[in-house]
Amino acid sequence: MLPPKIENSTPEERRAYVAEAWKCLHDCEACGKCRILKGKDAELLYADYIGGKRTYMDVTLELRNNTVRTR
Repeated sequence: MLPPKIENSTPEERRAYVAEAWKCLHDCEACGKCRILKGKDAELLYADYIGGKRTYMDVTLELRNNTVRTR
C-alpha cells in the first residue's frame, strides 16, 4: 500500500498509515525496522509527514540515510 498523499489525506489517515507501516513484526532479524527507527517512536519520527510538512518518502529517505551514516 502506498502512503497517502498529503494533499489528499487527513493527519489521522497519515498517522494510521505510519502506525501500520512501522508495526512491529516480532522478527527483528528479518525485518530491520528496529534498526531504522533506532528505538524511537515512528509517529515522532514521521511528525513532519503526519503534519503535512514533508512527504513520507522524504522522511523515510532521511531516516535511511542517517542509519547508513551511523553504521
